Amino acid sequence: MEETDHIPLSALQHYLYCPRQCALIHVERQWAENRLTAEGGVVHGRVDTEAQRRRDGVRYVTSLPLTSERLGLIGVADLLELDDRNASRRITPVEYKRGKPKGHRADEVQLCAQALCLEEMFQVDIPSGALYYDQRRRRTSVAFDDELRALTEHTALAARAMILNCRTPPPHYSTKLCGSCSLAEICQPKRLSRKTRVQSWLKRTLE
Repeated sequence: MEETDHIPLSALQHYLYCPRQCALIHVERQWAENRLTAEGGVVHGRVDTEAQRRRDGVRYVTSLPLTSERLGLIGVADLLELDDRNASRRITPVEYKRGKPKGHRADEVQLCAQALCLEEMFQVDIPSGALYYDQRRRRTSVAFDDELRALTEHTALAARAMILNCRTPPPHYSTKLCGSCSLAEICQPKRLSRKTRVQSWLKRTLE
């Protein structure tokens, strides 16, 4: 951990997907690539530059560093749209993801965490953002309502506590989640989540 004890924004997405995956990455510093993570890197590479653009009164800023002292978060925004056409100068964070919308809220939480950082940094209100999925090639609007904000803050506190305390939860095998995880070989959830009685193990060993 850095001296500030801030955790990466990506840790929230990892934690909500699977706390053990989050710990393996951010506590034990384990990582492995698979097709899904490689495709995600390509998607982010399309917007992950330091350039700035402007079109029709909207300024597009990429790779902006983010931080929240209140929640102990640091990270980088994929893309921010700054609407200069009115006095409010509305800020809209846009996060790029591979695939299509998921059956869980991990992507939404990561995006909302970016908004919470921006609100703290610039003292503004950010009512919504957008997730861009490369498989659909269109945006999914995300409203930062009270429920999502509460889930994001709870996830940030839980993930930060786990990481700072250097705790790695035990595995719980899930066909759907573990099958897509690049850390499956490192985690070994099927084998390690089996409950084997000591008596049975001793009997097999002696035999």
